[in-house]
Amino acid sequence: MNFVEELRWRGMLHDMMPETEEYLLKNKTTGYIGFDPTADSLHIGSLVPIIILMHFQKAGHNPIALVGGATGMVGDPSGKSDERNLLDEETLNKNIAGVKGQLARFLNFDNSTSKNAAQLVNNYDWMKEISLIEFVRDVGKHITVNYMMAKDSVKKRIDSESKTGMSFTEFTYQLFQGYDFYHLYKENNCKLQMGGSDQWGNITTGTELIRRKAQGKAYALTCKLITKADGTKFGKTAGGNIWLDANRTSPYKFYQYWLNSSDEDAEKYIKIFTFLDEKTIEQLISEHKEAPHIRILQKKIGEEVTVMTHGKDAYDNAIKASNILFGKSTAEDLKTLDEQTFLDVFDGVPQAEIKHSVIENGLEIVPAFADNKFLNSNGEVRRALKENSISVNKEKVKDDCVITTSDLIANKFVLLQRGKKSYFLLKVVS
Repeated sequence: MNFVEELRWRGMLHDMMPETEEYLLKNKTTGYIGFDPTADSLHIGSLVPIIILMHFQKAGHNPIALVGGATGMVGDPSGKSDERNLLDEETLNKNIAGVKGQLARFLNFDNSTSKNAAQLVNNYDWMKEISLIEFVRDVGKHITVNYMMAKDSVKKRIDSESKTGMSFTEFTYQLFQGYDFYHLYKENNCKLQMGGSDQWGNITTGTELIRRKAQGKAYALTCKLITKADGTKFGKTAGGNIWLDANRTSPYKFYQYWLNSSDEDAEKYIKIFTFLDEKTIEQLISEHKEAPHIRILQKKIGEEVTVMTHGKDAYDNAIKASNILFGKSTAEDLKTLDEQTFLDVFDGVPQAEIKHSVIENGLEIVPAFADNKFLNSNGEVRRALKENSISVNKEKVKDDCVITTSDLIANKFVLLQRGKKSYFLLKVVS
């Protein structure tokens, strides 16, 4: 497998140093990508570098995932207009543990099952032993200020209208990242660093440090940054980031993000975020263009990425939750949902609180709808009942219906409904 060609046809390749493709075709190579532990979970923007490492491993090379325990304390100016908040050691350690656990879901770190098992490293492990004097003497002297100032990430911050400018802390970031590459070159025979296109300056600082300090040759490769056709930021919604942690973003919401992709974006995403072969993808794109309303591409992307990230069971539950809004579900389906998924499905639906004792004693259907202001009056509820348009937990009910504790979803909710699209939640409190 030609790793570079695989990235190229998928539209992922942005730039690489001369001779990189030739070197990778002739040599089993160790390469790395760095992950920033600014939170205890990665978000879907991190899926691109993760997938690149997965392709790298599938091509027979040795991937290294570097978690930036040291550089996380410094802050990378690349692609940013303001300086980030620095993290304390306790927060950083918590974040590193979370990121490490997530990466293990995507890459094979098991030496017993893989001839090219991935490695996980933390740059704090080698940076913590280096004094400032040693770093300035052994690293700083090899890279000139002129060279550092010429980097786009530095020039953009200095030339910007930001009143804060760039601190010395951020300015030195490229030296830290460059030293990471040098360290991995010396200790792990790592010849390649990969990353987003905004990392080109930092990566080439590493190749320059290897050339000057070790008289060695190393390579660089960057991927395109993901953009959305409508100009909004990839991986963001009105509610914030889409995280890889199911506790931060439920598999249902995760699946919905991909399902809601535009047709134009879906044609890009199917190549970038899945491992489907070129022939299969071309067939899916062709079928999608014939019947775009069926959303074949979006559904396939959602399936592939959700299964890869959260597993088949989580994907099946996300589909079940998605079907709930379209009338293809039962009360039993509702009761299989966990609380977070249930709330995600009915996000924004009006609700009212009701005492648990009321449910225990049995809540008649007319006051359930009228007393909580879902419908305006007892008369309106009775008329709706005659029209057979009243449902409790997605099942039609008559005027003799009584809601009890056996109707509770996740032990605390009852879903009321009039017609097909009008919903109301009763939340049971003690």
